[in-house]
Amino acid sequence: MQNINWGIMACGGIAHQFALAIKKLDNCTILASASNTVGRAKDFTKKHQIPRSYNDYQSLVNDPDIDAIYIASTHNFHFENIKLCLKHGKNVLCEKPFTINAQQAKILIRLAKTHNCFMMECVWTRFLPAIEHLKQLLAQNIIGDVHTVKANFSICDNFPPEHRLRNKNLAGGALLDLGIYPLTLAAIVFGEHPSRIQSSAVIGKGGVDESSCYLLEYEHHQRAILSASFIEEAPTEGVISGSKGYIRIPDFIGAQELHIKLENQTEKVFSFPFDEDENFTFEVSHAMHCMRENKKQSDILPLDKTTAMMTLMDTIRSQWGLKYPDE
Repeated sequence: MQNINWGIMACGGIAHQFALAIKKLDNCTILASASNTVGRAKDFTKKHQIPRSYNDYQSLVNDPDIDAIYIASTHNFHFENIKLCLKHGKNVLCEKPFTINAQQAKILIRLAKTHNCFMMECVWTRFLPAIEHLKQLLAQNIIGDVHTVKANFSICDNFPPEHRLRNKNLAGGALLDLGIYPLTLAAIVFGEHPSRIQSSAVIGKGGVDESSCYLLEYEHHQRAILSASFIEEAPTEGVISGSKGYIRIPDFIGAQELHIKLENQTEKVFSFPFDEDENFTFEVSHAMHCMRENKKQSDILPLDKTTAMMTLMDTIRSQWGLKYPDE
């Protein structure tokens, strides 16, 4: 089996999760990491025993031994970082949100085709075994006609004003960072194209949404009632309700259980456990399978679904009048 040599672009917190995932997988190696912050890449390579470190991204993409690059930079840099990788013929795995808007995503898709590169957005929830099983259950109509999806993702850590979540210059806000997960659950159940979109947001002093809610309506009177926040405590949970029962997904972001309650029956629990350092193994394994098969995009999260999600979030932000400096 082809060994895939990875490079990591940006060495923040989420890059450590990626490095742990690679260690769990066969036939792949992290060959190099790069950071624009002096010393950070060196510290990162030492911690994860990576052979090479670079103090700039250009050196990383110039490395001829690297097959694919994982991009872990803040949202506002994704577009330029992906573009740099593609122009140097590197396959790309980029953290969500893929870009800050759909226009940027479409430009990158054309560029990936021009340079014949594989490219995929990292939305790790989509690749989890529990979510794969959920899709099978829904296809079997186990809860009958599905009417409603309810989902929330909230965290509350008293983030300081300079934190990336509060920073408009870094494309911060609850929607792009947290809200994409409830929106993803709705997309898995109902598809990518709601017929009506309503939303509201609490815009903080930093100019971004600190808390936001989204009501999506679909054909056949189906609805998704979704929310995200980094200023309040609330359960991170998804519930899919149908005519014959419901499926409850505790911590649906990293789903390991499906709780199924059908009419006149006791609740059943389906478990799909994995260790914390295996969080990203499912999406990374899938991406490498695609590369080895010479595919240029994922069949679980193809690029048209990524573009549809960016378009949806563009529409939601437009309802609040929220634009980022790069737009």
